[in-house]
Amino acid sequence: MSPAKITRIYEKLARKISKAKSELIYKNQFELLISVLLSAQSTDKTVNKITPILFSKCPTPNSMLALGKSRLAKIIKPIGLAPAKSTNIINTCKIIIDKHEGKVPGTRKELEHLPGVGRKTANVVLNEGFNEPTIAVDTHVFRVANRTGLAPGKNVLATELKLLEVTPDKWLKNAHHYLLLHGRYICTAKNFNCQKCVIKQECGFVEKRFF
Repeated sequence: MSPAKITRIYEKLARKISKAKSELIYKNQFELLISVLLSAQSTDKTVNKITPILFSKCPTPNSMLALGKSRLAKIIKPIGLAPAKSTNIINTCKIIIDKHEGKVPGTRKELEHLPGVGRKTANVVLNEGFNEPTIAVDTHVFRVANRTGLAPGKNVLATELKLLEVTPDKWLKNAHHYLLLHGRYICTAKNFNCQKCVIKQECGFVEKRFF
């Protein structure tokens, strides 16, 4: 895809999506990290229903540890995968307290050493919490990048690296949000309608649908 076409894609998405921000509700880096951990194999809407209750009880790593794994699992049960997520969150809080003076670390290496934190989660935290120009590739970003021809890749890492290569510096900080929200609401996996798409002229997908 040509640089001019790539620029037009981001320009059009930026005009359409005025708030390039995560739909998770959080107040600080710690709440962001916990919210992203909870969102694995769930939805932001589901997480947002539970986190106000959780963070009112546990606004810090220390208070989360005091709550304990069992009570934490009960609170987050509606989100799904509560046993695994509660274990990861408690162990993450221990590491944050013991090794990072109670603060969420701000490097990829340190973040990925936390239980349950992979490359995608680290990218989200770095982008949202530390204003870093990272691109987290989830299922929506992966689909849009491949379907449009913007950044084809056989896996999420390949797509991420391609996006970092082709995305103009001006759009790097918000690229993840533009592509994610476009994939979540317009360029969906099944019932997509290209008539509503603002980048249909630039998109290289050959099986466009117009209803």
